[in-house]
Amino acid sequence: LFSESNSRQAVNRGYLGELLRLYQDWHHNDVSNNYIYIRRGLLLCLKHITNIQLGRETFLGSQGMEVLFTSVQDSLSCKNLDPIITTVIQILRKCYPKECLPVVNARSSYFFPLPGNAKAEPPCEGSEGKWLEGEFSDYESDGEEEAEKDLDNEDVDSKEEDYDLETDVNKLRSRPVLDRPEEELGQYEAMCPELSHNFQELESESEEEKSLEDRTESLPSTPSHFIPSATSVKHPNCRCRNQSVTEMGLDPGKKDFKVPLQSWTKKEKCRWDPIDEERDIVEASQDADSCEEENPARSHTPTLRPLPKEAAWYKKMFYPECEASINPSDGGRLESSDIVTNLLEKHQGDIPFHIPHFYIARAKCVKSIPDYKDLAFPDFWGHQPPPYSKPMLERKYGVQRDKVLDDVRRLIRPGDVIGRTVFDLEASYSSPGAPGCLTFFSKFESGNLRKAIQVREFEYDLIMNADVNSNQHHQWFYFEVRDMKSAVPYRFNIINCEKFNSQFNYGMQLVMYSVKEALQGRPCWLRAGHDICYYKNHYCSSAAAGGGMRGKCYYTLTFSIKFPHKDDVCYLAYHYPYTYSTMMSHLDVLEQNRNPKKVYWRQQTLCQTLGGNPCPLLTITAMPDSKKRDDLEQFC
Repeated sequence: LFSESNSRQAVNRGYLGELLRLYQDWHHNDVSNNYIYIRRGLLLCLKHITNIQLGRETFLGSQGMEVLFTSVQDSLSCKNLDPIITTVIQILRKCYPKECLPVVNARSSYFFPLPGNAKAEPPCEGSEGKWLEGEFSDYESDGEEEAEKDLDNEDVDSKEEDYDLETDVNKLRSRPVLDRPEEELGQYEAMCPELSHNFQELESESEEEKSLEDRTESLPSTPSHFIPSATSVKHPNCRCRNQSVTEMGLDPGKKDFKVPLQSWTKKEKCRWDPIDEERDIVEASQDADSCEEENPARSHTPTLRPLPKEAAWYKKMFYPECEASINPSDGGRLESSDIVTNLLEKHQGDIPFHIPHFYIARAKCVKSIPDYKDLAFPDFWGHQPPPYSKPMLERKYGVQRDKVLDDVRRLIRPGDVIGRTVFDLEASYSSPGAPGCLTFFSKFESGNLRKAIQVREFEYDLIMNADVNSNQHHQWFYFEVRDMKSAVPYRFNIINCEKFNSQFNYGMQLVMYSVKEALQGRPCWLRAGHDICYYKNHYCSSAAAGGGMRGKCYYTLTFSIKFPHKDDVCYLAYHYPYTYSTMMSHLDVLEQNRNPKKVYWRQQTLCQTLGGNPCPLLTITAMPDSKKRDDLEQFC
């Protein structure tokens, strides 16, 4: 049965059905599990036969999926039967009928005409579902037939063939070994003080440094060496305007920086100067207005996603004196301006390098292809480092095969599947969610949820949107979910991942941000999720949709989460999100908080992105010790 011709003859002579019946007979009678190798030998015969398309079709027609699925349920609790379970899982995965993703087109929902490509057109709709008759048949015929050719012995055949099922961290690439004893590396410590210096405990500047600054201020300037300063270069407040350079230089008389970087420590909070803060807020508002004047197409103001006014925790937090008298006649939503006003009153101002007003001003200047109008709460509010370190998640035994069997259960028992679309990025309208159903959203910067399908009461299939003008790169995810119940395990399946394997199989967890926790003084992205695994599913793409790769297979990232609060608003992401608007607002805050006597800061626009946003180029270094010729030459 190693060869295709022998497998085809076995199918034509009806041996596949006999092998299934023979396996069933051994399974029912081998109660004491004394003949495991005989049972596995029968499964290996089925595995070889199903390498060809004819074998898979005959296997499905002989109810082979139901037979193996039912038989393996009795063996999951016995570790001695792992060889049988593993072989059954491989057969079930191989014979599961291939399907296309439940989307109109595999390409990104967002299209951007590239410069110089006048013929570029948006992808036509309906093309993803037409490949089942043509290319899919070709893929089935020669798609996995080379997996087990010319194997010399059964030991080689018994090895795990599916790379995504490999979860032993010891089999990963080994770490590089030092080429010399570790003791000998101590002699280089003086050359790398950053490896041993404790930067968390920065001491105040010494008297010698202060006297050096005083001497520096009194030194005459040298005309032959010019240091750009704020007075010598145009310095607009909002760098999203038509500027080319933003520079800050030696300006001893200027003392408008609020908090030096040295004051940001874990044990200290920023003490804002009310006058400076009010001035910065006014400047940020003026910056946003100027962006609006110069770009009338973006005349809207980014708004914050509405919070659930009907939730008990929201009433208690914002209206403690009249909690029972609130009338949610407006559909449970507040106006965006009221939300922002209420939230800013509660903001502690203790998040390092983050000012919500700066972020809003920056977000209004950013140009996006989807023309985002909503702000994600974590980006607006900011976040603090996690309060504690968390080890890698210990993997639960057998979790991956359990998830694969759950997928097979959908095929065998389709009546148990709800199949309701609860979020669709391409829908022209948003339909209200069913009672007890989660509400999804991702139309904000870096959000990329494309579609959410409710499979069971607490289980959802998710499809991520590809990069702009692309049909690939679906590994990142970032979306909002609300209307949840507390202490209930919700399962999420991201079904269009592309990597062959993932760190999620080795203890990595996703990150979650709770709005309620943030408003209670704990604005943190925390590692969350259990029963996490990553495996190949039955979805495939056509050659046209797969970028020329015929029958490209997709992978599923599945995880379960128990949300900490009822009716909370939570954000789930692959890793800590860091948007373009956040970066630009961080640059604003850093520039405001630097010490111009010590730090030279120069910001230039390297170029404009295809979307029309400036790409900043920073030059940050120490100011010269003095205005002497030697020091200035070293600086230049």
